[in-house]
Amino acid sequence: MNLARLLVVDDEPQIVRALRPGLVAAGYDVESVGSASEALKAVAQQAFDVLIVDLGLPDMDGKELIARVREWADTPVIVLSARDSEDEKIAALDMGANDFVNKPIGIGELMARLRVVTRTRASAPSPSDIVRIGHLEIDFTTRRMTVSGKAVRASPREMKLLRAFTQRPGAVLTHKQIVAAVWGPESVVETQFVRVLIGNLRQKVEKDPTHPTLIVTEPGVGYRLADPLGDPNATK
Repeated sequence: MNLARLLVVDDEPQIVRALRPGLVAAGYDVESVGSASEALKAVAQQAFDVLIVDLGLPDMDGKELIARVREWADTPVIVLSARDSEDEKIAALDMGANDFVNKPIGIGELMARLRVVTRTRASAPSPSDIVRIGHLEIDFTTRRMTVSGKAVRASPREMKLLRAFTQRPGAVLTHKQIVAAVWGPESVVETQFVRVLIGNLRQKVEKDPTHPTLIVTEPGVGYRLADPLGDPNATK
């Protein structure tokens, strides 16, 4: 069995020393670098399953590093940073990060986040696939979906939103990313319209829309499509 290969990009050696034993014990192959330039060189030369990136790098902001990586690679990126403002989180996610967690972080939570991004990347569907997540099944070819085995009608915008979620399963989608996917990249749409769209879709796909387990909220940041059976850290 091949080990998942992680690249930790952080200029604080104590952080790497704290993370490495738990990650290695869990079966991950861990490499580390201390700068963005070293990270870009490593990613260009080797294949990694996940990048864990700090934002405060000595030679480049971590958000810029993510944007550079996204120009030619879809490797999942988890941001691990002491910057905890919503603006920083949204900016990193808009640049292409899959998840954002704050320092200090327990190894258990980090492991859970890693399981999500590695599992969902391995099962990420092609546009013609039938997608099954929990009690939800979507056929993007016929534009039909079923919830607990019953056919449910979805609007064109709701299908676009579901496609955006399933193309990046487990990742947080920001307001900006949802607007671009549903209304178009040049559209300007108020946050309230996104909330209404999310609310309407939850009414159709959630067993209990007041306690969602599929489309979950990351407060102040956006939404993610979670696996209700496999994502213990989903935010309701």
